[in-house]
Amino acid sequence: MKFMVTGGAGFIGSAVCRLLVREQGWQVCNVDKLTYAADLYH
Repeated sequence: MKFMVTGGAGFIGSAVCRLLVREQGWQVCNVDKLTYAADLYH
């Protein structure tokens, strides 16, 4: 299954992306504006 997550570089969004990829094995497209709250290393 494929998902698009908006805000995926934030705290909650990154947790959702990890959950979908690691535990469900789904493909994720992450879209984020990359403001001050974004963290690309999580």
